[in-house]
Amino acid sequence: MKIKLHFLLFLFCSFLSFGQNYPLSSDARVSILTCGSGEELHSIFGHTAIRIQDNTRGVDVVYNFGMFDFDTPNFYLKFVKGDLEYYVAKGSFEDFMYSYRMENRSVYEQELDFTIQQKQQLFDDLEKSLYSDERFYIYKFIDKNCTTMVVDQINNQLEQPSISKVGNTIESYRHVLNPFMEHLFYQKLGINIMFGYRTDKSAEQLFLPIELLKSLEVSQTNNQLIAKKTTVLFEQDKSLQSKSWWNSIYTFIFFLILVFISNSNKIYLTFLVLLGLLGIFLSLVGFYSLHREISQNYNVLLFNPFLIGIVISFGKKNVVWFNRFFYFLLLCFGAYLLFMFNKAHLFLMLPFMILIILLLFRLRIQLLKS
Repeated sequence: MKIKLHFLLFLFCSFLSFGQNYPLSSDARVSILTCGSGEELHSIFGHTAIRIQDNTRGVDVVYNFGMFDFDTPNFYLKFVKGDLEYYVAKGSFEDFMYSYRMENRSVYEQELDFTIQQKQQLFDDLEKSLYSDERFYIYKFIDKNCTTMVVDQINNQLEQPSISKVGNTIESYRHVLNPFMEHLFYQKLGINIMFGYRTDKSAEQLFLPIELLKSLEVSQTNNQLIAKKTTVLFEQDKSLQSKSWWNSIYTFIFFLILVFISNSNKIYLTFLVLLGLLGIFLSLVGFYSLHREISQNYNVLLFNPFLIGIVISFGKKNVVWFNRFFYFLLLCFGAYLLFMFNKAHLFLMLPFMILIILLLFRLRIQLLKS
């Protein structure tokens, strides 16, 4: 009986130890870390984290809300579908800085002008999230990511939510995102093909790390700035950035020109089939995925599944059906061009449209002559 009582007492004490953290000292500091762009696809748009520093208590840790596990079963299917779990993790500030220096990514710090009570509450909330279901969340590119999660944590400590996006909220999400990929042409091309109608809406949501940094510089609560002056912890050495000659619009245009001047029906038809299959993929993933950013993808009008019908009717020498597909596709391209008139990725898609139309006319002329 005594053993059971001791065991229950042990469990109770353990529960209390997880439910309550040690108090921070009056020297404690809370700050937001903003990290610059990296060269990997998942790091293009930067990163946001929270730092808790208390030299009196020997604490200097960083809380990351952007962690995920590559070993998750069906990782890529979950990522595409939009139900992949991300989680918060804690690590030492020293390790954090070491990794970003090794990746040659800038790191900026903004200390928050919190009271000791607010610092303690934030610290308790972060520690609690490590040992509860709050640790996990379903990642959403715009609505729920490492930056939005940090914004929520900060706003929870304020009397009223005071952090909101500052600056231009009229430009679309595409306009905001594309400058991050200026030197990564094929990533930029792929992302703009995958993204649908939602990313053409005004970018009112605060969701990027650099946007949070700029917003914190001017955001106030009770007529006082929330954050102190931004400090540069590490500045990227731009001379060390890798440059790729092939990852540019020039190799893209060169490839399209090679397709056109090949004067080979096999290459033409293969190219059109691949674009048609891409259209089928965009259509299916729009229904399958929970990511709102890739739903309602009007790029299907360009990467049109009916291109496969053109290929089949050309192979069977069926002029009637070829013409039906031909005029239908021209109608789709016309509607697409009108819809794309003021879109951020118009000039990315124009080379595709020009080449497709040229190939269709060339195939039609051949078919009518045969």
